[in-house]
Amino acid sequence: MRTLPALQRPTVLVGLALVALLAVFFGRAQPFPPVTFTTLAGERISGADLHGKVVLVSFWATTCEVCVREMPQVVETYRTYAPRGFEVIAVAMPYDRPDWVVDYAGRNGLPFRVALDYDATLNRAFGGVEATPTSFLIDKRGKILQRVVGEPDFVRLRAMIERALGPGRTG
Repeated sequence: MRTLPALQRPTVLVGLALVALLAVFFGRAQPFPPVTFTTLAGERISGADLHGKVVLVSFWATTCEVCVREMPQVVETYRTYAPRGFEVIAVAMPYDRPDWVVDYAGRNGLPFRVALDYDATLNRAFGGVEATPTSFLIDKRGKILQRVVGEPDFVRLRAMIERALGPGRTG
């Protein structure tokens, strides 16, 4: 077996320590930002109100073709898991006209809460959402498990929701 020269051993150890430190830092789930959502119905929802639930925060727009195409799957996912403590908050982008959002939600019977982000406060709090759809899956403790830019792989998303919800029947 070949060994490294004495001068290379500390460099390798420092490199391994750095990799381990980065894995710990970047492997940590980020906390739910301290925001308050205001829904179309005027309801105010804070992160504390969602504690103990698995939440999908989905930034979308009525003018986004991918958003509109994925919305039936978001509705189906919500209906499947809501009885087990799953919530969806659909956040309309600041550039989306509020009357269009109200019309879309009504015409499509969205069963979850829809919020408006008039001044991009929510957008900024979630790290600056630039593309729609962008979704954040948040666990029961308020930690962001996953950020998904674009249309999610719903099979994978549902598996993550199942794991986050824990044991229980879906049906």
